[in-house]
Amino acid sequence: MTTTSPEILQIVEALCARRRFVLSSHSRPDGDSIGSQLAMAYALQAMGKEVTVVNADPAPPPLMAFPGVPEIRIATSADGDFDAAIIMECGDLKRTGVTGLERFFVINIDHHPGNTGFGQINWFNAGAAACAEMVYEVVRALDVPLSKTIATHIYLAILTDTGSFHYSSMSARTFDICRECLEAGVDPAQVARMVFDSNNLGRLKLFGAVLNLMQIDPSGRIATLHVDHEMTLAAGGTYEDTEGLVNMPLTVKNIVASVFFKQEQGNEYRVSLRSKGDIDVNAIAKAYGGGGHKNASGCTLTGALDELQTTLARQLDGAIDGRPARR
Repeated sequence: MTTTSPEILQIVEALCARRRFVLSSHSRPDGDSIGSQLAMAYALQAMGKEVTVVNADPAPPPLMAFPGVPEIRIATSADGDFDAAIIMECGDLKRTGVTGLERFFVINIDHHPGNTGFGQINWFNAGAAACAEMVYEVVRALDVPLSKTIATHIYLAILTDTGSFHYSSMSARTFDICRECLEAGVDPAQVARMVFDSNNLGRLKLFGAVLNLMQIDPSGRIATLHVDHEMTLAAGGTYEDTEGLVNMPLTVKNIVASVFFKQEQGNEYRVSLRSKGDIDVNAIAKAYGGGGHKNASGCTLTGALDELQTTLARQLDGAIDGRPARR
């Protein structure tokens, strides 16, 4: 992707012509949504623009130490007068969990398949390993210097959305951008420690409780995990502490897919799906109204936990063997 693409030129023109911006991303924000929003926010502020970042949910606790994260407004409505809304990492506006964004000129930047093209400007790039790669292109096209703060958020986003450089979505461009981030002053070891080595004891105990109840299918290829409110309370942790837990089984050589059921309320579960290599869990998530990436996706399901576990294990077994996902 070059900085002369029509979409980038349209975005640059729109940003230069406007002064007040509201930025948002999907609910339950992750490293890419937080990093993309704040990299864009700091770039716009460097241009003298007014920027407000609004998310429906707080950032995961390890990300709170990064610049600008504590200042993100947590709200379910975009109150205020803005010239434009920049929405990143969202297939549609509803995924933000923030109402009122449609009142503004909407710039839609996303790398997830299935984006509905809800903006006045829509830039979709499935080849980007993280949305922050696209933000980097915009920053460069705006001729904004890549400051250490902007670079830190871009690097944070890429680090987390590639699963610590595990996923197949990476390209040579991914590492070129990371190199430029390091040249701008980013300390990759420090960022990794902040993300992965700043947990509380409750998180460690909760990991242990969940992994102790992990189920492995007869083939030894699929791991099934679950957590509920009672387990979380007993461990002294929070639901935010389960971030990244779904990836743990994939560290076992023979396990190539994992599914994690997180109780929302009653028999409603937030389901996270992860896989290795060419196994497409996004197709499964999409079949149930969700979405994401080939190796990392999610959806929400309602029903008896044991039945849902059986159904998803069967779907993962089909994905491993190359069978299409069907409800």
